[in-house]
Amino acid sequence: MSKKKVGIIGCGNISSIYMKNLPTFAGVELVACADLDVSRAQSRAEEFGIPHAYSVSELLADPAIDIVVNLTIPAAHADVCLQALEAGKHVYVEKPLAVTREEGQRVLELAARKGLLVGSAPDTFLGGGIQTCIKLIEDGWIGTPVAATAFMMGKGHEHWHPDPEFYYAKGGGPMFDMGPYYLTALVALLGPIRRVTGSTGISFAERTISSEKKRGQKIVVDTPTHVAGVLDFHGGAIATLVTSFDIMAGTKLPHIEIYGSHGSLSVPNPNDFSGEVLLRKHGSDWQPVPLSHGYHANTRGLGVAALAKALLTGDASEHRANGALAYHVLEAMHGFHDASDSGQHYQMASSCERPKLLNPAEAL
Repeated sequence: MSKKKVGIIGCGNISSIYMKNLPTFAGVELVACADLDVSRAQSRAEEFGIPHAYSVSELLADPAIDIVVNLTIPAAHADVCLQALEAGKHVYVEKPLAVTREEGQRVLELAARKGLLVGSAPDTFLGGGIQTCIKLIEDGWIGTPVAATAFMMGKGHEHWHPDPEFYYAKGGGPMFDMGPYYLTALVALLGPIRRVTGSTGISFAERTISSEKKRGQKIVVDTPTHVAGVLDFHGGAIATLVTSFDIMAGTKLPHIEIYGSHGSLSVPNPNDFSGEVLLRKHGSDWQPVPLSHGYHANTRGLGVAALAKALLTGDASEHRANGALAYHVLEAMHGFHDASDSGQHYQMASSCERPKLLNPAEAL
């Protein structure tokens, strides 16, 4: 099979896993990387054997590159995506798709005008854990899904991330950082969202960095760090989602549980590709379910491979981590904040298709 040539823009913390994984996919060839700091791009190129280390403008001008993988900070996501699309490149961006709904719409509108594809992380829902759960639901093991709960409860990234400031700026916070994993998984499991409501708060106005290299520096918090939301799905299920950077002493809550008319399903961490799947039917205890699908390791970049496969085969349904899904998730995240500010439900304006289940024997 032929390959689509890929260039990465943004050589920060997350880039290494993409650079490790992308060359392992059949339809992808990683040929270049770029960063505002060209020396950083050169260092990554040497580390991972990438042929070209470019400035951003050089990468965008390279006619050989088909797909740009945008790994910049969230505030730059939309601008870099728009630049890549203007340069005639398909684009795949780290989550979230954009900081604002307006930016997200501009990205999708430009892609449509240019006849180009947009994809976005997370692609963890394509891993064996959540794909197994989707198959169990589709095969009727829990009956009709009626409700769900989801919790991302932690103490914040200043304890481990080398540059944690942007997590507490506009466009950051637990919902915009980790919400995409949970919401994307919920949409993949239950379908599109009809409306949301929520409450938000800032529990600590200032954070102290305890990670190296900025240990002791202070961060002024400029975005909600605890978001509690309720979602109504078009299919009828109602879900509760709580994301927080304010849980300093830990929790025993599950990541995601789906409750159906005939059983319950415990879904593994949506930030991972694998994990334990548990099923409970009426009158029985929780039972582990063997994973029916592959991709159990950290396979970030899987969404890029699926985008490349869609381009190579001409089958749009292969492009599972697509722009419509990413925008639907972006709108829902804003919807929680809007509902908290207004005291009213937020009615979703967008929708999307549930991504097609991977074939268990499929390799990207």
